[in-house]
Amino acid sequence: MTGGPSEGPHLWFHEPTKPIGLVNPIVLAYIGDAVYEVLVRQYLISLPNHRPHHLHREATQFVSAKAQFHILEKWRPHLTEAEADIVRRGRNAKSGTMPKNADPAHYKQATALECLVGYLYYGKQVERLRELMAIAFGETDEAADGGTTKENQDARA
Repeated sequence: MTGGPSEGPHLWFHEPTKPIGLVNPIVLAYIGDAVYEVLVRQYLISLPNHRPHHLHREATQFVSAKAQFHILEKWRPHLTEAEADIVRRGRNAKSGTMPKNADPAHYKQATALECLVGYLYYGKQVERLRELMAIAFGETDEAADGGTTKENQDARA
């Protein structure tokens, strides 16, 4: 692990063995699934109702394949070209088995979302993850209008 105490605390205890652009999209989705779940749980715990059943019910609005499909659709207008490429790689990756209760198209898009989250996580693009999750949670004006300014997209590219 690189860096010293001046970098501050972070969660990257173990770096991938390959450069992030060479990591298999399914592997990125594997870590992205876990990171996404933690981000959703953090968000839900930031809200006032902490009853376990309520937390679980609310989490399904974000973590099911169908929900992730819809969130990825919200994100699409905001993605840089590089992020859109990672999404394509994740969507097209062969993942093996498909859950019985998931629509195959939704499952592929959910894998694509998780791949992007994993890519941003291992790329240490925390602020970018924060921006996209704010859109997912409806915390920005961008989430409401479904678009972003050209200047914002150029700044991220």
